[in-house]
Amino acid sequence: MTTTATDRQKNPRENSHPTEPSERKVSLLVVEDDENISSAISEYFSRAGYNVKTVEDGLMGVKTAMDESPDAVVLDIMLPKMDGLAVCRELREKANHVPILMLTAKDDVVDKVLGLEMGADDYITKPFSLRELEARIKTVLRRSKTPAGVDGAKDEAPISRGNLRIDPARREVTIGERQVDLTPKEFDLLRLFAANPGRVFPRKYLLEKIWDYSYEGYDRTIDSHINRLRAKIEDNPENPQMVLTVWGIGYKFSDEQ
Repeated sequence: MTTTATDRQKNPRENSHPTEPSERKVSLLVVEDDENISSAISEYFSRAGYNVKTVEDGLMGVKTAMDESPDAVVLDIMLPKMDGLAVCRELREKANHVPILMLTAKDDVVDKVLGLEMGADDYITKPFSLRELEARIKTVLRRSKTPAGVDGAKDEAPISRGNLRIDPARREVTIGERQVDLTPKEFDLLRLFAANPGRVFPRKYLLEKIWDYSYEGYDRTIDSHINRLRAKIEDNPENPQMVLTVWGIGYKFSDEQ
């Protein structure tokens, strides 16, 4: 990690305001076995006004995330007892809502793609600047609360397509009487599709729109998220009736719903 003298000496309160004085502090869970890195992150973000908890292994990462429900998780890939990819997968199964930013020790496309496919919201490669990490965390926090590409989401009316209902303000999805538990990215994808039935969205557009980042060459990340989304909303994911594949281009929401 690149920790400059400026990073360590300048009080981040001057340029960082994760919460208003009347609001509770943002809670951050750091799952990292390198003591120097976890200490630097903890010191920086604590001074910036966050509540920071650090743990050293993947098993404790899952337990702490489930017990304490942090606002965001910074998760290293290389961890003892349980690696970061397995932690991410388990958290996505048990705590879909929590934004996850993964740390990778090497500039390896495979690690990044796997992390995103497991449901991570973003990644950052070591060495990194603490300021860059803070900016990334603010982005995933903001996007977890606001549907992608939507201004004034709190005022957006619910979307109904057949027996599917999406409430952007509450970020809730129901099919009939059943509530569907989606990850932030799955929700953003579904909201975008359902709000534009019949419109074809290329994979590249979806990557830039939903992740707010250009993941060049990561088209299969979209496919993995679509497969998981279909498993949750379709009666038969092998024969989807809502989120349809447009071969060679991308996906669309059926205009027959």
